[in-house]
Amino acid sequence: MGRQRCCALVPLVLALAVAANCGAADAPVVARANDAALASVDTAKPKEQAATGLRSATLEERVADLEALANSKAPEAKGRVSCLAVNTGDNAWVLAGAALVLLMTAPGLVLFYGGLVRRKNVLSTMMHSLFLMGLVSVLWAVYGYSVAFGEGNACFGDPRQYFMLQGVGGAPNADYAPTIPHQTFMLFQMMFAIITPALISGAYAERMKFSGMVVFTVLWSTFIYFPLAHMVWGKGGLFNWALPDAAGKTALVPVLDFAGGTVVHISSGVSALVFALVLGRRNGYPSQPMPPHNLVLTLAGAALLWFGWFGFNAGSALSAGSLASSAFAATHFAAATAALAWAGMEWWIRGKPSALGTASGMVAGLATVTQGAGFVSVPAAMLIGAIAGVVCFMACWKLKSALGYDDSLDAFGVHGIGGTTGCLLTGLLASAAINPLIAETYQVDGHAVSLAGPGQFVNQAKCAAFAIVLAVVGTFVILKVLNATVGLRVTKEQETDGLDTTQHGEEAYSTL
Repeated sequence: MGRQRCCALVPLVLALAVAANCGAADAPVVARANDAALASVDTAKPKEQAATGLRSATLEERVADLEALANSKAPEAKGRVSCLAVNTGDNAWVLAGAALVLLMTAPGLVLFYGGLVRRKNVLSTMMHSLFLMGLVSVLWAVYGYSVAFGEGNACFGDPRQYFMLQGVGGAPNADYAPTIPHQTFMLFQMMFAIITPALISGAYAERMKFSGMVVFTVLWSTFIYFPLAHMVWGKGGLFNWALPDAAGKTALVPVLDFAGGTVVHISSGVSALVFALVLGRRNGYPSQPMPPHNLVLTLAGAALLWFGWFGFNAGSALSAGSLASSAFAATHFAAATAALAWAGMEWWIRGKPSALGTASGMVAGLATVTQGAGFVSVPAAMLIGAIAGVVCFMACWKLKSALGYDDSLDAFGVHGIGGTTGCLLTGLLASAAINPLIAETYQVDGHAVSLAGPGQFVNQAKCAAFAIVLAVVGTFVILKVLNATVGLRVTKEQETDGLDTTQHGEEAYSTL
């Protein structure tokens, strides 16, 4: 074979080697690698590349990427698609996780909450979660994602950066998730934004005007959830232990929140308590019995919540590696232990364990372990679950009775108390053996500071206190403004007739 022919085959051989090492990349990228082998620069899809703002990597750039990977350096892939950028396994898992988190809202929370109210309010209660799936999704696309994950200051991202999701496409955002498309990361985080205000609906079920609920959700998401998500998870956020701002300034208070113990559960649970206090009790509460109309629906919803929570917690690893497995295991065993602990408390105090109590304990365990799912071992997760089952049971039984508030579906007792407990326990139980990054990522004066150990408890307590104050003050102000404008509560007659007919003109169960 002649010298010229051999030289001509070199690009093809190198391209095949690159393609073999890109097994984790998606199919379009592999196809572009084959094109590069033939022509060095891909010119087959100029229109598609122009639309995305990306170009295919040249053969030389792909070889450079491989060398960078060998040297444990992230490839420089500015303005082009690198075969090392998107891992299809990670992308598939996070997309599945996003779907699982959405499943937690509907049908999970829809059934769980729907079964707990009286039959005249079942559709209105289900409608809260269902409608919020659409409402919060639109807010997220317009400005919510940008406020939560755009670059800005320690409290807010720039709402213009990703306005209408501009710039959120197939290329990864190296700051947040370098192995999955930016769009996948955005979708995953959106599901958390959806379920959080839906959790609050448990506190105002059976007596809230639908119009008031809609406006409240817009304001609460805008002024509480989106900023808090930025503070904890956003680049340069006040509590973000992993991502300093563009100037290299680290978080003032580094806080470990793997999947939303603070952002989701403390914020929603505490806001639920404020809502219950401001809105007042349901007519007839507590003198009149108000039993759940269909516990079968509630148990089905609880089972779906347990199932979906694996996407909630394990999906927050943002990859399909060992950390996802660890978070998956911690999630499961915390839920199992908490279910047994709550049922055991009922058995001991009331003489009988109930199905509703077991389901409530399971949800309490899931809410409590969320903060530390990616930082704690299985034994630590079981301890968290056991504590959650006891503490949340006491909150829903004794604290609720002592204070006399009407939190219809115990959103505060389960999510507020559970989230706060989990936040504090994470500070005591987080282990660098489970997640080595917490011992080597956060830096002070150029030196790594470990966030594993009792010293982290103080940071977690500061963050929990901040989230509680933000939720209390923010929710109270929003409710007072709404009560003076659009109104919060339905009339006594409407509440007596039921919200299904008075707010939506429907009935869940036909009399025919």
